[in-house]
Amino acid sequence: MAQMIFVNLPVADLDRSIAFYEAIGARRNPQFSDDTAACMVFSDTIHVMILTHAKFGAFTPKTIADARATSEVLIALSTDSRSEVDAMVDAAARAGGSADPVPPQDHGFMYNRSFEDPDGHIWEPVWMDPAAVAGNEETQAA
Repeated sequence: MAQMIFVNLPVADLDRSIAFYEAIGARRNPQFSDDTAACMVFSDTIHVMILTHAKFGAFTPKTIADARATSEVLIALSTDSRSEVDAMVDAAARAGGSADPVPPQDHGFMYNRSFEDPDGHIWEPVWMDPAAVAGNEETQAA
């Protein structure tokens, strides 16, 4: 079985967040969703658990960070093309997020932009040229 990642994010409005993540390409898995949490699936190996603050708080003794005021995490998500990067950021902006809180970066072989979800969590869709990565010995050793 492939290793999977489940990113857990606290959200203020679960229904709004479900609609946002569906708008940027995730699908809700009802098997792991209820009125306190939703499992949003980006791929077979990448899932985002969006949880109400009460539900999230049950998993940690720490104060929930205000993602609009502090940086808690930057979540990079690979895409298959530069146009997919742009499409995801555009979809995020149309769905109530904020486009490009960090300036876009274009290094030729790598291109990324960013968006904030409605709760302030920063996502960075990124595309890397597979040919450039395959030919870079330093990248392969990392």
